[in-house]
Amino acid sequence: MNYFEYRNGEMFAEGVRVADIAEKVGTPFYLYSTASLAHQFNQFKEAFGDVDLLICYAVKANTNQAVIKTLAELGAGADVVSEGEMRRALKAGVPAEKIVYSGVAKTVSEMTFALNQGIYQFNVESEPELYQLSSIAAELGKTADITFRVNPDVDAKTHAKISTGKSENKFGVPWKSIRELCTRAAALPGIKLVGLDLHIGSQITELDPFEAAFTRISGLVETLREDGHDISRIDLGGGLGIPYEGDDFPPLPREYAEMVTRVTEHLNCKIIIEPGRFLVGNAGILVSKVVYVKKGEEREFLIIDAAMNDLVRPSMYDAYHGIVPVVESSEESVLYDVVGPVCETGDTFATNRLITPMKSGDLLAIRSVGAYGAVMSSTYNTRPLIPEVLVKKNDFAVVRPRPTYDEIIGLDQLAPWLSE
Repeated sequence: MNYFEYRNGEMFAEGVRVADIAEKVGTPFYLYSTASLAHQFNQFKEAFGDVDLLICYAVKANTNQAVIKTLAELGAGADVVSEGEMRRALKAGVPAEKIVYSGVAKTVSEMTFALNQGIYQFNVESEPELYQLSSIAAELGKTADITFRVNPDVDAKTHAKISTGKSENKFGVPWKSIRELCTRAAALPGIKLVGLDLHIGSQITELDPFEAAFTRISGLVETLREDGHDISRIDLGGGLGIPYEGDDFPPLPREYAEMVTRVTEHLNCKIIIEPGRFLVGNAGILVSKVVYVKKGEEREFLIIDAAMNDLVRPSMYDAYHGIVPVVESSEESVLYDVVGPVCETGDTFATNRLITPMKSGDLLAIRSVGAYGAVMSSTYNTRPLIPEVLVKKNDFAVVRPRPTYDEIIGLDQLAPWLSE
């Protein structure tokens, strides 16, 4: 469902006119819909029916406290990849017993913090990590529930920079090494092997790669049980894509759940899934204002006040995002390059994009930016991080304010010999 829709030619976010928010907050800003977050989460929850399921929101997709808390109140746990994300999840109300900890480089201090919080499980990604966790847990007198992240060597058929399940990727333990490593884990103090985990990539738009990976891990569970291990959980990761462009729609949660159930139900394991982009991606837009319309020799540019430091995906991944006017027009669309003010040629959101004619001061919206938008932003060119706004029905609130220039510059400290 689309919670950013036109009414009488003007874009609304749920029950709030987007132009009204722009007038009060200033541009550019991120805008999120509570109703969209709830709709996406409930799609997954309802799709799995009576399956013993834990939905852990992949916090890396959008770390805003208001977003995490909204999902936590719906019943979501959290998949985190750092102590910082864990602290965000806990502060937003996610119970420790619903937190799974992923990531290839968990440090001693991060492991210690997680053990002291009593999190649900560690997704262990290497043999050195296993031994380090065992040592810390034993020293603290605690037991860490672990799953091993299996690298199934499956091609997710997604962008190379967000593929995580092939043998050449840095993530997980090679699937052929799992039996030996599980045997070693069973003999270690402070460790309780409870399951297997995998995550093969992001923005996956076909079920086949998932099914190939899940079938492989299902077979491993059976083998490990034959070896005497009590495997009771399977963490299937996230990765289900969202529609960014045209009619290229990924599988629905219902279709995904049907496949998962078919492949895993005979194991009677608790199923953990870690959706991120699917929950928050289409729940957000970036609202920006046209600064100038510039006619070049070969093309026409819409120069807007948002930049690559605000939304890096088009520059980093050549990602497509829909770009639409906040106020509709009946005029015939023209071709624009949509660019920002940063001094980089890569500060480009779209090239040769058909948009209705715009002028300085007009508002436009960049769609599908709720995931990997604000969370990947920076202050490059000393541009302030832009506000994040959350809408619920007819109300809206700024959930991260725009910092002042003094606040940004004040983070720097002069060396003693420069401040004398």
